[in-house]
Amino acid sequence: MMTKDTSMKKHMGMRAANAISNTVIHIVLAVIAVIWLLPFVFIVLQSFRVENTWQVGYVIPKQWGFANYKNLLYDATKGWFGTPFAKWYLNTFITALVTAVLQTVFVLCMSYTLSRFRFKMRKALMQFMLILGMFPGMLTMIILYRVLKDLGLTQENAVPGLILVYVASSGMGYYVSKGFFDTIPKSLDEAARIDGANRAQVLWKIILPLAKPIVIYTVLTAFMAPWGDFVFARYISFGSQAGMNVAVGMWNWLQLDQIGQKYTMFCAGGVVVAIPVVILFLCLQRYYVEGVTGGAVKG
Repeated sequence: MMTKDTSMKKHMGMRAANAISNTVIHIVLAVIAVIWLLPFVFIVLQSFRVENTWQVGYVIPKQWGFANYKNLLYDATKGWFGTPFAKWYLNTFITALVTAVLQTVFVLCMSYTLSRFRFKMRKALMQFMLILGMFPGMLTMIILYRVLKDLGLTQENAVPGLILVYVASSGMGYYVSKGFFDTIPKSLDEAARIDGANRAQVLWKIILPLAKPIVIYTVLTAFMAPWGDFVFARYISFGSQAGMNVAVGMWNWLQLDQIGQKYTMFCAGGVVVAIPVVILFLCLQRYYVEGVTGGAVKG
């Protein structure tokens, strides 16, 4: 009887310890979440401030309105979508969309090839691409700029230049997708081949429908990278608003000669830029997590 009482007390003690531990963890996570979200809340609040366009010492606006959002897209002489921001936004959307499509095709084809085919120097090629991908991209910025300039793909023509750079080395990001393809039984490929399907049909009609999480993961990562790129985009689109993306264009609003008049518009622009990515990620986050975890199972 004493043993039973002791066991019950021990069990209750463990439950109490777990409850206290979980409470502390939830409190810490809540504090971290509040700290992380505060800057975004401040930006949203400032985007609705219309009484003053300068930086001020308070957070909650004294006068609310949508003037900053209207000024982003409406020009008194050119009408709606005649502003530089609208052009920057369009450039960013085109760059991200085209890059997402092409990069997804290249990555999935490369991943399927390395997962299913066996050929000479296969492992050496995989290791070479993996090692090459460890070098920071900034090491190649100077030579890339010279090549793009010789091709006429800088400044006002920076959008096709950015797409070319983003897509050119996309096949090197094969490892996550390849890991996911490795988890799909090869017997499916063999059965489809016996039924007369070629390699392309096996990939597009058999494998990809089963690999929906990794396809969506690849699309999301390929779309979000160019959407928020600043360093390389500024490097090749300087001096011409026609070729800038939103990150580069809005950065100009933070310069000393413009921040006084454009600060609240900058906050509104940040909200507008973030909305599509947030919605896209929230709608597809389940597939994103499945793609990451599934691709990490095998190498």
